[in-house]
Amino acid sequence: MSNRKKGFLVLFAVLLCFSVVLFGCSQQPTTVEVTRIVEKEVPVVEEVEVTRIVESVVEVTPVPVVAVVPFQDDWANSPHADKTALAFNDWNEEDPPEVPDRCAKCHSTPGYLDFIGADGSAAGVVDAPAPIGTVIECQACHNPTTMALTNVTFPSGAEITSLGREARCMVCHQGRNSTVSVDNSITEAGLTDEDTVSEDLGFSNIHYYAAAATMYGTLAKGGYEYEGKSYDAKFDHVAGMDSCIDCHNPHTLQLKLDKCAECHEGVASYDDVKNIRMAGSAVDYDGDGDLEEGIYYEIEGLRTTLYQALQAYANEVSGTPIAYNGEHHPYFFIDVNADGQSDESEAIGDNRYNAWTARLAKAAYNYQVSVKDPGAHAHGGKYVIELLYDSIESLNAKLATPVDLSLAHRIDQGHFAGSEIAFREFDARGGVVAGTCSKCHTAVGLPLFIRDGVAITQPAGNGLNCSTCHNDVSTFTRYEVADVTFPNGARLTLDNPDSNLCLLCHQGRESTVSVNRLIGNLGDDEQSESLRFLNIHYFAAGASLLGAEAKGAYEYTGQTYNGRNDDHPEKFNTCIECHSTHGLEVEVAECADCHENVATREDLRNIRTSEVDFDGDGDVTEGIAGEVATMRELLYPAIQLYAAETVGTPIAYSAEGYPYWFTDTNGDGTADETEAVRENGYSTWTPRLLRAAYNYQYVTKDPGVYAHNGQYILQVLYDTLTDMGVDTSAMTRPAVGGGE
Repeated sequence: MSNRKKGFLVLFAVLLCFSVVLFGCSQQPTTVEVTRIVEKEVPVVEEVEVTRIVESVVEVTPVPVVAVVPFQDDWANSPHADKTALAFNDWNEEDPPEVPDRCAKCHSTPGYLDFIGADGSAAGVVDAPAPIGTVIECQACHNPTTMALTNVTFPSGAEITSLGREARCMVCHQGRNSTVSVDNSITEAGLTDEDTVSEDLGFSNIHYYAAAATMYGTLAKGGYEYEGKSYDAKFDHVAGMDSCIDCHNPHTLQLKLDKCAECHEGVASYDDVKNIRMAGSAVDYDGDGDLEEGIYYEIEGLRTTLYQALQAYANEVSGTPIAYNGEHHPYFFIDVNADGQSDESEAIGDNRYNAWTARLAKAAYNYQVSVKDPGAHAHGGKYVIELLYDSIESLNAKLATPVDLSLAHRIDQGHFAGSEIAFREFDARGGVVAGTCSKCHTAVGLPLFIRDGVAITQPAGNGLNCSTCHNDVSTFTRYEVADVTFPNGARLTLDNPDSNLCLLCHQGRESTVSVNRLIGNLGDDEQSESLRFLNIHYFAAGASLLGAEAKGAYEYTGQTYNGRNDDHPEKFNTCIECHSTHGLEVEVAECADCHENVATREDLRNIRTSEVDFDGDGDVTEGIAGEVATMRELLYPAIQLYAAETVGTPIAYSAEGYPYWFTDTNGDGTADETEAVRENGYSTWTPRLLRAAYNYQYVTKDPGVYAHNGQYILQVLYDTLTDMGVDTSAMTRPAVGGGE
């Protein structure tokens, strides 16, 4: 072969390989085999001697080329990209001009990457100041390390785990202080008295846009939480709209108002969101009489009240007038001219407020928490309401004329009171609600039970929400429940699917059947280690209403009992006809149509329709509630007498401490704080004692039992007293089927 032809072949081979490489660059990484060269005449510049073409494998790793950055315009017009903002320029005039390591995490891209460890450094700390001139750029969120984030640690030390993409937002939008740091500052100042002024104590600033701290409530402890109080946890919105990026566009940061409008009428702008008030907010938080205003305005009302309390306390206790200015650091200043305002001449660093007490510092911190998250009403409004209310209450303790809170409310009723033990009990259990509790103590447990007939372990929630009872949160149709299986095994119905929804939880957890099963063949006064206290659980109104059909209370062998309460007018004989479905309050106004002198819930206790003196106290004018109360009061000493004299172990009851019945170690008749602990739970039961204790608890834990089925529970109490040896000769056992 001539040198010219050899040259042709070489050049062609080079061109062929080059074309293969180009093809590979446009594809995913691949392996290309070159197995044959086709001879072809092509011009050459110079002759090159080639003796052999060897089969070869070419590995090609393409370098992606992005012509247009996705969402570039959205991001460029967002606060994260605002190069003129103080958030990215506050340090330009410093010497040296750099973003300090304490600020760099959230005020520069290099600092953020440093904090999460994307730059190869240790995660969880910023190792060095960051250069000025950057904003929150694409690579802050779009890199393998950030995208793998699932856990975020808050300033309180609390770690929120199992997060999705919202984790990258929460790294910064969490604030910089917490209950823990405020307490630490007070300790470091050496203060042991709440109302002693200290020059060593300053103002703690939550910092800005701490939306995640607001949303996660007591789980993050971003606000100052007062000792002995309980607080809402993570605001539990509906599925799909329950995280930062569910509600905000992650690039523009704007609210997805179209999503809000799917459930909330009249929402077309951000200001419209301020008017949102969900059905679960059935109380007047700020006490201004307006139950229609949005949660934003409830917070605003309480914040105004708190400011009045702050200024009154500063004048009366600290002795130095105080004023707030949200535009100037450090926000709280000495009100030199005592006009209640912080004017330009006062709102300067040299005039910062300097007469802090521990009480004032805590309340001022919470005031700032409510101000510096402008979306607090949507992120965790009820948590902020609790913080504001408690701050006012704390300051009131030292004011000569306390700020009026008589019309204000700290928490919601029942189902939506996320701060209460029904929902917060499980925080101490790792935030896990066992399957035995999840049906009624989580928002998702009931729908699962209705659909699949099972209850499984669920994460702790923050009360019930719309989707607990509504199978469609755009039309608000409810789950239909034909009947309900009660603890005694009976399938019962109120012939009202909506009220049957209530029965799924308000049925108790025990019954005559389970008590008898536990007792077995034991004699009435026979002690046994196999016995333990069975708790009906709480608000078993459905079991009371259905009486002997449900056998929720312990029914004694040989006795007969009333069934469901049919004595009430048909219009008012189910749950939702007598109670507000969301507020749960009794519809007192409806009661007043038939019952005279009924204007308040307390007036309901005076209702009676019978002239029989059931409790034997000679009073036939008191309400059925009074008849029930007398018998209950007589039962407690009978239980104690039996335990001391027959069993030989004194007993005492505490409605607040589990398991409710305790050994009365000092024999004083009460379960004091050291006795009302689980380890001291009463353990020397007999069947007779167990039955009586069970019924005592039943009456205690259904506070409306007198209305739900008054004569049924009077029958139960009469028989219990008789079994315990109490003289019931002056009492009258209601006749089965008799009216009240």
